[in-house]
Amino acid sequence: MRSEKLTRAWFAVTTLVALTGLVTQVVATATDPGGRVANLLSFFTIDSNLLVAAISAAVALGVTRKKLFAVLWLDALVGIIVTGIVYQVALAGLYDLHGLSLFSDTMLHKVTPILFVLGWLVAGPRGALTWRTVWWSLLYPLAWLAFTLPRGAVTGFYPYPFVDAGALGYGRVTLNCVAIGLFFTALAIGALLLDRPLSKKSLAISATKP
Repeated sequence: MRSEKLTRAWFAVTTLVALTGLVTQVVATATDPGGRVANLLSFFTIDSNLLVAAISAAVALGVTRKKLFAVLWLDALVGIIVTGIVYQVALAGLYDLHGLSLFSDTMLHKVTPILFVLGWLVAGPRGALTWRTVWWSLLYPLAWLAFTLPRGAVTGFYPYPFVDAGALGYGRVTLNCVAIGLFFTALAIGALLLDRPLSKKSLAISATKP
């Protein structure tokens, strides 16, 4: 019982952190003379943090038994890992951030990913992932591309340099998207394979408790 309360508390904090980062990013964008709040939904970072906030809230409230939960959980987990890694590797040096923008950047790209991944490693939920879950989870990055690329073609706004079809051309963008898609898939499969021994360990610990 105590472990369950700690898990719920951890994910409640994660929810608040993700929402804080999202709200401050909206405020920073809205108060920027060149910013457009409508563009935020094109950012994989924003979408992944929205997923993390929703899934963490579900765990905090104990609503984790629906079939759709496992797919959204995996999307949130892999999405926020991709967010943190891709930002640090490819994007961190591109922006000179200050004030609210720097604060939201830290929350969305560093604090939220760390909290959510640690929460999964330490507390779970366990045993929710299957191979079918992995394949269904791939709809998330595909849906993001299906929204972002056509919108970029119409508005001229692309959230990241590596998907800027106007500058790179669709051939190069396709290769970039395939590489990131393979990375997403590898992480999803890795999460599934790691979940199995973690689930067994969790069951063993539960069995030894009085």
